[in-house]
Amino acid sequence: MRCIIVDDEPLALDVLSSYLEKIEGIELVARCTSPLDAVNILSSDEVIDLVFLDIEMPNLTGIELVKSLDRLPQFIFTTAYPQYALEGFDLNATDYLVKPVPFHRFLKAVSRAREKYDSISKQAEPKSQVSGIIQENVPDFIFVKSEYENIKIDTADIKYLQGLKDYIKIYTYSQTKAILTLSSFKELLDKLPAASFIRVHRSYVVNINAIRAVQKSRVIIGEMRIPIGETYKDEVLKKLHISG
Repeated sequence: MRCIIVDDEPLALDVLSSYLEKIEGIELVARCTSPLDAVNILSSDEVIDLVFLDIEMPNLTGIELVKSLDRLPQFIFTTAYPQYALEGFDLNATDYLVKPVPFHRFLKAVSRAREKYDSISKQAEPKSQVSGIIQENVPDFIFVKSEYENIKIDTADIKYLQGLKDYIKIYTYSQTKAILTLSSFKELLDKLPAASFIRVHRSYVVNINAIRAVQKSRVIIGEMRIPIGETYKDEVLKKLHISG
């Protein structure tokens, strides 16, 4: 993963840079003391996968920077102001770190970003043939209606879906709260890539890439334990290549 740090405080840049030196697989491309320099990098053809972003900066705040760009990689806010946390997550921040940032908390944020990066990369791999059958190209995103807007969701960002009568709750890596939409499982499953999503229970559909472990009668996604219904068990084990 290639990243940049954006912070007008040299000490903060030094601290985060030293943290990154201890983590394998993360390349620090640039340290920006000016948010405008960061905008130039992010608007160029430079491949950036992750941005560590301060909020309170002269000329352009971190929040304004995020809102100013049409395309933005994953970003983690690093700030001394916890009151911005809610707005930060509303902007789909991967994480929100409050200064001074302890290393263990920084490591957890990077792990979360890497997990999402790996999931998206796996989703982006070409799947032209599965079991000898040519597959049609499936969009890597869906739109769902929630309240008064149509929300775009990357399919690789989805961890699992939970059915609640006429509604579906969509749980993602990037949102702390579930996205609630008036829909059915069938309607959503028709939009999602069949190779990555499977119904494990009458009330749950999961992203296979998000599964951390499988127990006798449930799958583990993060800290969530999702039951496997008896009528779905054989299909789930077969798709996961697990012997019964």
